[in-house]
Amino acid sequence: MPPNPKNDKLDQIVAEAQRNSAQRELGYREQALKQYPWICGRCTREFTRVNLQELTVHHRDHNHDNNPSDGSNWELLCVYCHDNEHSRHLEASRQSPAKSSARQSAATATHNPFADLKSLLKGKE
Repeated sequence: MPPNPKNDKLDQIVAEAQRNSAQRELGYREQALKQYPWICGRCTREFTRVNLQELTVHHRDHNHDNNPSDGSNWELLCVYCHDNEHSRHLEASRQSPAKSSARQSAATATHNPFADLKSLLKGKE
């Protein structure tokens, strides 16, 4: 029986899917999902295979290249808590003491539209 091109294509797709699965198994998300319970570390929402895509791996030090195999830099957060955590981190970095004092002095308004208001109001009386 001659080889069927459809079977060859299917075999290639299956082989690629298996390679991709093996690559994901080596990734930090898969490692974290094996090490930790499927529960958000902030809101304690529980996850199943049905909604597992909504559970993310958060890097505690915000360095995505820091992935120790013991998982000490990871925590599982739902997408909502993960977004909130990153928003808080960005806001905190904007409000650091060195930056905030420089920003306040640079953002101080020099024009006061009401500076001469009293004299303007006296003229109308």
